[in-house]
Amino acid sequence: MKTTKFHFSKVVDISAAHLLHDIYSSFLAPLIPLLIEKLSINFFLIGILTVIQRLASLFNPFIGLLVDKKELRYFIILTPAITAISMSMIGLASSYAQLAALLFIMGISSAFFHVPGPVLIKKVAGDKTGLGMSFYMVAGELARAIGPLVIVSAVSWWGLEYTYRLIPAGVLASVILFFRLRKLKNVDFKKPPANLNIRQTLIDLKGFFYVLTGYSFTRGLMRGLLITFLPVYLTSQGESLWVAASSLSILELAGAAGSLVAGGISDKIGRRKTLIIIALVTPLLMFAYNHASGALNIVMLVLIGFFIFGSGPVLLAMVQEKNTERPSFTNGVYMTINFVLGALAALFVGWLSDRIGLQSVFQLAPVFAMLAIPFAFMFREPRR
Repeated sequence: MKTTKFHFSKVVDISAAHLLHDIYSSFLAPLIPLLIEKLSINFFLIGILTVIQRLASLFNPFIGLLVDKKELRYFIILTPAITAISMSMIGLASSYAQLAALLFIMGISSAFFHVPGPVLIKKVAGDKTGLGMSFYMVAGELARAIGPLVIVSAVSWWGLEYTYRLIPAGVLASVILFFRLRKLKNVDFKKPPANLNIRQTLIDLKGFFYVLTGYSFTRGLMRGLLITFLPVYLTSQGESLWVAASSLSILELAGAAGSLVAGGISDKIGRRKTLIIIALVTPLLMFAYNHASGALNIVMLVLIGFFIFGSGPVLLAMVQEKNTERPSFTNGVYMTINFVLGALAALFVGWLSDRIGLQSVFQLAPVFAMLAIPFAFMFREPRR
C-alpha cells in the first residue's frame, strides 16, 4: 500500500468504528441528573466517576507496546461490543460501586480502542494525516452528539432500569465491523525494531510531552465543565432533561464540524498556528456564552464546540508525526496524558462546583480557557 495515498474507504471504516464505540461511551453525562437523584451523590463523586472511567488510561503506554506487536484491527472490532454492554447496563446500577465498576470496564475497552485507532488512521491517510484525523475525530464528536439523544430516548421509552435493551445494537455493530475491517490486515504497522529503546523515545519526546501536559489539563477544564456538567447546569437553571441533552448534542455536533475543519486547515497553515488560534478565540466565546441569552446563547454554544473540539485532530496529527517507530506506544503516552489530566480536571471542576456553586464555575470558564494560551505558543511545529 502506498503511504502517500489517502485511502478514503478505509478511513471511513475506522471512523465508523469510532462513531459506534463513542455513541455508547457518551451515555453517562445526560444521565447524571437522574443518577444523582437515584443514588444520592454529589458533584465531587460525579467527578470521581470520570476518574474511574479513565483510570485504565494509566496503562495506555503498555497497551501501546502490546498493540505495536498485534494486528490492530481486532481491537477496533471487539471494543464497541464491550463498551455497549457495560454502558447500557448503568441504568441497572443500584449502588455507586456498581456504577463505578461498569464505568471502569468501559474505560478498559475505550483504552484498547483509542490507542490503535489514530495509528491505523495515519497509516491509511497517507500524506494527509490531518485530514484523516479530522474524519476520525468527527466520528467521535458526532457520536457524543448522538449518544445523549439515544440514551435519553431510551429512558423516555423504557425507563432508566431498561437501558440494557440497547445492548444488541452494539453487539451487532461489532459483527458488522468484523466484515468491514477484516481486510485491514495489509495495512497493519510493521513491528518496531526489537532493540528500540523505549526510555530513549521518552527522553527524545519529553519536551513535547511537558507542553502537552499543560495544554491537556487546561483544555480538560473546559471539556470537563461542558461535557460532564452542562446537562446538570441547564437542569439546575430550570431546563428539562430533553433541553439539556439537546444542548449537549448541539455542542458535540459543532465540535464535529470543528474537528472536520481543523485537521485539514492544520495541514495547510501548520499545527502550532491552528492551536494558537483556537486558544485565543475560546476564552472570548466562553465569556460571550455566559452573557448571552435566547438564540444568541445557542449560537455561542455552537461556536464554542467548533473551536474547543477542533484541537483534537491537530494534537493527534502532531503526536503521530513525532515518532514513527513505535506509533502505538507514542499515542498511548499521549492518551494517558490526555485522559488522566482530563479526568483530574473534571474532578477539580466537580470539587469546585460543590464549594462555590456550578453557576460560579461557569462564570470562571473564560479564565480556564485563557490558561491554554501560553502552552499553545510553546508547541513546536513537527516535521512532516
